[in-house]
Order: sequence, then C-alpha cells, then structure tokens
Amino acid sequence: MSDTLIISIDAMGGDNAPAAIIEGVSRVAKSDPSVFFFLYGDEAKIEPLTKQYGLAPDRYKIHHTTQIVKADDKPSAAIRNGRESSMWKAIMSVRNGYAGAVVSAGNTGALMAMSKICLGTLAGIDRPAIAAVLPTVEAPVVALDLGANAECNSQNLVEFSIMGHVLYHVLFGEAKPSIGLLNIGSEETKGREEIREAAGVLKGFGDKINFYGFVEGNDICLGRTHVVVSDGFSGNVALKSIEGTAKFAAKCFKQAFKGSILGKIALLFASFGLLKLKRKIDPRRYNGAMFVGLNGISVKSHGGADAFSFACAVENAIRMARNNLCDKIKDELSNIMEEAEEIIAEEK
Repeated sequence: MSDTLIISIDAMGGDNAPAAIIEGVSRVAKSDPSVFFFLYGDEAKIEPLTKQYGLAPDRYKIHHTTQIVKADDKPSAAIRNGRESSMWKAIMSVRNGYAGAVVSAGNTGALMAMSKICLGTLAGIDRPAIAAVLPTVEAPVVALDLGANAECNSQNLVEFSIMGHVLYHVLFGEAKPSIGLLNIGSEETKGREEIREAAGVLKGFGDKINFYGFVEGNDICLGRTHVVVSDGFSGNVALKSIEGTAKFAAKCFKQAFKGSILGKIALLFASFGLLKLKRKIDPRRYNGAMFVGLNGISVKSHGGADAFSFACAVENAIRMARNNLCDKIKDELSNIMEEAEEIIAEEK
C-alpha cells in the first residue's frame, strides 16, 4: 500500500450524506484503482451503502464515529464540541500524515476553522482562502476567496493574489498568470480603500506579479484574467450568480427546444454543440474548492452535491495531492515573497 494514495472522506457532511458521498467515492474508486479511502462516520449507515454502490471492501476503511458537525453549527461551537466528529477526524488524518487530502461537503465555516487549527497555515499567510477553478470563454480562471473570509484587509487581498498566482502556475503551467482584483469598476479611483491599497502593493511587485488591475463581475466568465481575487463575501456572491446563470441558461434551452416541432427538429441538429456547451458550463464538474494557504490539502465540496459532483471534488483532491500542491505553493510563495520584498525595498 506504499504506492497507494489515501484520501480521507467526511462521509457524514453535506445535505445528501452519506448516500451521495459513498456513491461518489465508489465512482472514483472504479475509475482509479490506485486510491484508497478512509471513510469517517457512522459505520451502521456507511457499510450498507458501500455494498449498494459497489465499493470493493479492499478499497476503503471505515473509521467509526457518530458525532456530526451540523450545517448550522457555528465554527467556534464545532471546534469546541466536535473533536469526535467525522469532519475533525478526517482532517486529523491529513495532519498526522496518514492521508494525502481530506474532502468534505459539510459546514464551510467549521471545515475552514478546523482545517486551519489542525493543519496550520503556511508561513507568511494570515488567512487561508477558498479557491476554485471556473470555466470561461478563454482559459480557466482561478477565483478566490469564495467565502472563507467575509471581510478582508489589503494585506489579505495581496496574499490571496500571490496564492492565486502560485496555484494557477502549478495547475496550468502558466509562468506569469494575470491577476485581477474584483471591483465595481476598472478605474483606479473606484472601490473600497482596502482594494485600492492592495492594487498599489501589487503594482510595487513589478514584473514578479502580472497584475492586470481591476476587473468587474462580467469580466470573470469572459476570462479577462487568469486569476480573480476578492473578499469572501463578494466572491461567494459572484460564484453563486455564475452558477445560477448557468442553470437558468440550461432551463431556457430546454424550454425553447421543447416548445414546438420545429424546436425539436432544431434540437437534433444542435444536439452535439449543446452537449459540449452543457459539459463546459455544468457547475457540478467544477466542484471541489481548495483551502489555499494551509499546510495540507483540504477540499470543500458543495453542501448539496450529488454523487457525480462529489466525485469531481474527490478527483480534484487526488490531483492536488499527487502534484504535491502544498509543497509547490510553499516553495513558490517563499520565492515570490522574497523577490517582491527586495523590489519594494529598492523602490523605497
């Protein structure tokens, strides 16, 4: 089992747990024979589901616990009372070096707080951020923060920008990905003070950071920049708006083609292109956001994820673990920060 990658799963987190979680894990297990799963949760509920969804006995181990972090639990209460929960134990398996990553569809605030306590943050990072890959008309975009920090100062936004730079470089090989700060306008005088301050600092990094400037909400899906940075409140609203628009467009297409015989005929001719479009904008395929800035890989799935969506989140965690993402972020982050500090010092 030395060459086997172990992924820890919070089997009890999420609206559709544990059924959708176990079905999603089973999908991944069938497509990737080199992954083993630690399943944390109520064995009496999990074991029948492994049989129902065909998860082979030699591909998992159940770590029994009946304590669950509820969706409405406050992070402080979850940390204080949840040390025996499936979420906490799954995270600790990464902390202790038994697993390469943890995936949970549970309470976002609790998962972030527990991950930060258990895994710790990278040197030089004040707050971790939720980062995810989103589709655009151009190259994919990495967006952060998507909900971990409702309020951020300029230092946080600068740190997110650097982490976004590193994450995009590691995931897609782009040497100098462009960075955009989400704002209410592209003009330098627009936006809150902390956003303008962050822009000034990023400009001071010179050519070490490819800072594009301010971007607006409509620029995200146009692929104006490789990375879009915002506070968690704005980022989460933007993410949910994009997801809602995708679902709205999909329903409009269905209604248009089902409305008449001509519509159904048109559907036959357009079916191939529409399938490609559906695949590209399907939000389930982009499930699995990472808490960047931690000393370990913790992946957050949508709370309402179905089996297909949760499987996508697990596959993201596997890719991150196999690519040693945390070590690469740590090394790249250290190099960028050292060079950036030298540039700023010279300018002063």
